[in-house]
Formats: sequence, structure tokens, C-alpha cells
Amino acid sequence: MLQNVLLERKIYASEEHKMMQGMIQDFIANELAPQTEEWEKKGMVSREIWKRAGDLGLLCIDMPEQYGGSGLDFSYSALFMEELAKKGISGPGYSLHSDIVAPYILKWGTDAQKEKYLPPMATGEMITSIGMTEPNCGSDLQALRTTAKDAGDHYVVNGQKTFITNGYLSDMSIVAVKTNSGTPEEGVSLLIMESAMEGFEKGVPFKKIGMKAQDTCELFFDNVKVPKENLLGKEGYGFKIMMTELARERLTVAIAAVGGAQGAIEDTIEYTSVRTAFKQPIAGFQNTQFKLAEAATLLQIHQAFIDRCTEDLIAGKLSAESASMAKFSATDMHSKVVDECLQLFGGYGYMWEYPIARQYADNRVARIYAGTNEIMKLVVARGLFKELFAQMKAMRKQQKK
Repeated sequence: MLQNVLLERKIYASEEHKMMQGMIQDFIANELAPQTEEWEKKGMVSREIWKRAGDLGLLCIDMPEQYGGSGLDFSYSALFMEELAKKGISGPGYSLHSDIVAPYILKWGTDAQKEKYLPPMATGEMITSIGMTEPNCGSDLQALRTTAKDAGDHYVVNGQKTFITNGYLSDMSIVAVKTNSGTPEEGVSLLIMESAMEGFEKGVPFKKIGMKAQDTCELFFDNVKVPKENLLGKEGYGFKIMMTELARERLTVAIAAVGGAQGAIEDTIEYTSVRTAFKQPIAGFQNTQFKLAEAATLLQIHQAFIDRCTEDLIAGKLSAESASMAKFSATDMHSKVVDECLQLFGGYGYMWEYPIARQYADNRVARIYAGTNEIMKLVVARGLFKELFAQMKAMRKQQKK
């Protein structure tokens, strides 16, 4: 119904995109949605649903075929994210696994690391996570306290990570650590750590406001011995690597926000068309029409920008500023749209059995993770005033002399 109002999106217009979209929709309807309630009770999905996604070629979609991927471009990954978000499927952390962890290894890993980790990631036999956030360190990644002490042919890792998506089920995590702690050479490095390593422990999945089916937990490291060959990139280059890859992560959040907003609008159009009040459908009231007209307009504006950002990412041109704009603006839009849609459901919108209630609870964290929306605005502002900030920095250095 909504497609009658929105322009066809060229980015998903090919026959291949449409075929994949149909397959994804069947997967969601037949295999994901029916298990949502059970997964919410357990606080995690099944390992089998990861393998099923791998069988369908839905993991690591834009990874080269030589490593088990589908060899398609990122637009197919974006399509998968949107379709999941439309139906409020937040349980399996497919996107973090395929669109954050896999690119880290593909771009920065050694040949041996790629051959060891990427193929089982593509099949869903290996589930992955990324360990950045700590109890006292969120957006300020340079304040990490987890340390990796050089012990010759290996590192000894001690510390803790929190709010780790896929954490409980993960077999491997890319962990940000401080190397050469307390020395002039101190820096952030990335280590590939397997959950089977001695001293690597996981906390129980958190009880969250939303995204209840997604396992999110703490990771603990007690003298974990990590071989030197598990260093991702060069020692001390971790912060640079993370800053390079964060643009893609932030775009994935924006893509999910656009998909979620579309799903909320579609559900609300359907509900208000059949639900009656004062002897007419709720959709017959001008207030309902205006609210949904505003929501559809906001959605289309953001779809156009997100599609451009997706094309920029495929071309290797997505800037940190554009990704940050997309992330904070699309997630703000999603929150506004879901709130307005829930209002149109009335009391039923507050009942967990209605998808709009799940969407309302699930979408809130998107304004926090992958960098808070306040941090996103700082990134954009720094881009706008880049020359001024450089001059101010130079002046401060001069004053210290």
C-alpha cells in the first residue's frame, strides 16, 4: 500500500534485488517471526537460525566468493537489513556479524586470518561480536582500560567489555585493547579473541527494555593468552582502524531505522483502515491522515539520503560526516514515526503482542549505540569547522611553548 505513494527506489530495482527480497521475506515470515516470542523469553536466538541464514547466502553478502561470501555489493546487505527492520526482527545480530566484523577482517586481516575466520562466518557456523565498549568507556574509545601485555609470542589480556551484541553466542570477538600500557608507545590495538580461550568468560544476557531476543552481555578477560598472529592490523593502529570502519557501522544503523519506520507506517495504515471509532475507520479522521502523511514524507526524504550514502559506501566514498548525519537523523526520524504510529493504535499499541509495541521498545537504543546521536552531531560539526578547529589546535600548541 505504501509503495503507491513512495517512488520506486532505484537501488533495489534490479531483478536480482527483487528475487532476493522475496526470499528474505519468506525467511522472515516462515522461520524468524514465528520464533520471536520464544527467543525473547530465552534472551537469545538459536544457533540453528544462524546456520539457516548461512545456507541461504544471507551472511557476509558482500564478501568475496573465495571466502564463502556471495560476492554481491553492499546494497544487497542493506536490503536484508531493511526487510528485517520492517518486521521488527531484532533477535539475530546478523548485521553486526556480516557488516562490521567481517569487513574488519577482510580489510585489515592477514591471509591466514581471512582463511580461518571468514568462511565459517559466511556459513553461520561461527558467530562473532566486537568488543569496544567498557563499563567506564563508551564513546571515548581512547579511554579503554582492557590491557594486552606483551609476553613474547603472545599477549596476556585482562579487562572487561559490556553491552556486547551477539556476546553470549559468539565464538570469536574482535576486542579493542591497550598495548604498551603506561609507556610512551601506548596505543589501542585490536585482537581476534576466541571464546574458547582459557580465561575468556561471558556474563549472562542482559534484561533489556527492547531487542529482548538479541543476546547482549559482558565479556571478561582474566589473563587470556592471545597469540601474536591474532593481532588485527598493526600494533597501535586499532583506533585508526576503528575510525575508518565506523562509517559503515553507522550507516547500517540508519538503514535499519529507515526499514523500521517503513514497517511501522505500513502496519499503522493497515490497522487504522480496519479499526473503527465513531462509526468510521480511524483512517477516515483528518488527524490520522495528516500524521501518516507527515510520517511518509519523513521516510521518503530519509530513504533518498540513505540510498545515496549506500551508493557512496559501495564506491568507497562514504565520509564520516555523511554517515553521522544519516545515523542521527534517521534514528531520530524513526523514533518520531514509531511514537506517532503507536498513538494511532491507541491502547492496543501499548500491548506487547502488537508489533508496534516491540518497535517502540526496540528502536530507542539506536540513538545510543554505534556512537550516541550527540557524538554524531559533534562529528558533523567538526567537519563543518575543520579549518577553524585546526587553527585553534595550532594556537593552543603555540601557547604551551
